This record gives sequence, structure tokens and C-alpha cells, in this order.
Amino acid sequence: MKIKEIIQALEKWAPTQYAEDFDNVGLQLGNAENEIYKALVAFEITDEVIQEAIDNKAGLIICFHPLIFNGLKSITGKNRVEQIVIKAIQNNIAIYAIHTNLDAQLNGVNGRIAKELGLKNTQILIPNEDILYKLIFFVPKADADKVKDALFNAEIGKIGNYSECSFNSEGIGTFKPIENANPTLGEIGKQHQEAELKVEILVKKHQLSSAISIMKQEHPYEEVAYDVIPLNNNDQTTGMGQVGELQEPMTDAEFLRYLKSKIPTEVVRHSKLLNKEIKKVAILGGSGAFAINAAKSARADVLVTADLKYHDFFLAENQILLCDVGHYESEQFNKFHITDYLSEIFSNFAFLTSNVNTNPINYFK
Repeated sequence: MKIKEIIQALEKWAPTQYAEDFDNVGLQLGNAENEIYKALVAFEITDEVIQEAIDNKAGLIICFHPLIFNGLKSITGKNRVEQIVIKAIQNNIAIYAIHTNLDAQLNGVNGRIAKELGLKNTQILIPNEDILYKLIFFVPKADADKVKDALFNAEIGKIGNYSECSFNSEGIGTFKPIENANPTLGEIGKQHQEAELKVEILVKKHQLSSAISIMKQEHPYEEVAYDVIPLNNNDQTTGMGQVGELQEPMTDAEFLRYLKSKIPTEVVRHSKLLNKEIKKVAILGGSGAFAINAAKSARADVLVTADLKYHDFFLAENQILLCDVGHYESEQFNKFHITDYLSEIFSNFAFLTSNVNTNPINYFK
């Protein structure tokens, strides 16, 4: 299949608009129109991963950590990234990165960790801000269902676990077609009154452009009256981290043993044990010190994350148990998660999961 078909599936799951500003996601190398017969899914790209793709004749590598974070001023092989880029080009291997945009999804990175830990009643820990819009348009009553149905079929108008959400109010629209107009209703030079519906629908950031296009395409009027209003509401379905509940409460010592078995890791660094019951668990794969206060606000008993520094542990303040399981360890399920997702959509295509352990950190026992 063409690379762009895989990209479309990935970006329906994790739109690139939800990547953090520092990130660099999407197609980093290659032509989306190229046809491939296999794809390799890896945590990140090393020389060993590139060789694995070559050996398996994979024309695309889908990685979690982007290979290219910053602009390349030259590609001469002077460092690891440039060497990998050259080798990928020489072997016609495309590279696609799906990173913090996958972090932000309810069924993304942290959703997989929550599943591994058996958490229930999960919610986003730090919901996204400034990504919700209200689309308001005015349409003749007779055509309202046609326009709304087209939007609903594009999965626009969802609020949490509810779809096809809209608010409709009746009114009278007035307009006078002037010279060069081609009115669906009314006559040139005469004011026309029409019974219309005012339709209000919630739209997410990544849907806004297509929502406006669909509305205009299905609307009977030559000129469509509509408003787009940005909202301050938090989006409860996208954001960083998650919080949920264990099936059964545990002591903090029991939880540490449980955590070490469910997220295979050599060591768990943690703050002072509080000898309290652990029930509510906050999780954030990767570097998550910035989520400590959010976890406290959510009244979590523990935060499971990675890359905590010395002074970060003081922020526990005898209120929460902080657990650092390691960066790679906290995100190690991602390549399997991506493979599972794509294999379910494209059941007749070969998605391979990399066998290379790309963790650069080793432990002396």
C-alpha cells in the first residue's frame, strides 16, 4: 500500500495538531506516495533498527521518538542522526514519527500504561486547553438535517461518550440578493425572509478546517453565514497523562512490587513511603515532573512517571508517592501499541515490531 494510507490511519488516531510545540512529528523522510510492502514499528531509530528494516525489506519505519528533532543544516554523516538519515535514503526507507500527539490521546501512550496496570475509571490528568471551537451556522430548516448529518458522519459533534451533539434554535433569516448573485432562494433586488435554524456544534482543533468545508459543501446557500468561536473549555478527551483507580487498594510497598512486575524495570526510584493505602494512580509516560502538582490536585495517591530529578522528589511533600520507573521503561509498550492498532486496521499488511532494545541506559547490579 502507499505510505500515505498508513499516515492517514495514524493521524486519525493521533492528529499532529496535538503534538507539543517542541516536538517534530509526522513524515520526517520519504515520499508519502511511495508503495511499500512492509513497515517496521520501533521505539526509536538507531543504526541497528535501520539494519533491521533493511533485513526485513521494510520500506517505512514508524517510530515513537522522532529521529529528527531540530533542523539539519547539512547531511554529511558527522553524527548519529545524519548517519541514519543517509542510510535510510540509500535504502529508500521512509521515516514517520508519532510522539506527543500519541501521548495526548485517551487511548494512546498513557492509556496503554493504564491498561497494563489494570486501572479503571481513567481520565485525562492534564486536559488540553484552547483546542475546542463552537461552529455556528444558519441554514434553512428544510436543509438542516442534511448539513448536520454530513458533519456527524465525519465524527464532528462529539462530546465525551456522546456523538451527534448539536443545539438548534429557530429564527428568521433575511437577505437581499444583489447583482451577480445566484440565490437558491429569493430574487435579485428583493429582500427575502426564510425560516432558518441556528445550529451550534462543538468542533476540535484538528477538525475545524474540514468541518467548515463540509458545511459549505452541503449548505444550499451560495454564501453561508457562520461563526467560529474559540472556547476556554478544557477538552476531557485529549491531554497529558491519565489518572485512574486500581481494582483493589494496596499498601504503598505492595504497589511498588506490583508496579515493578507490570512495567518491567530494573529499578523503581521513589519518594518516601507514606504507609498509606494506594487506590488512585496518576501516570505519565516519559518525563513527567511537570505533572506532580496536577497529580496532587487530582488527589492521586501515587504518580508513576520518569526522569525525576533529585529536587523533584521533595515535591512529594508527604502528600503523594512519586515513582520513577525510567524513561524507556515507562514507554516500552508503545511500539506494540502502535503495531496492534495498525494491524487491526490493515489486517492483510505486514507490520513488524522491532526486536531491538533501544534503551541507552544500563544498570550495574
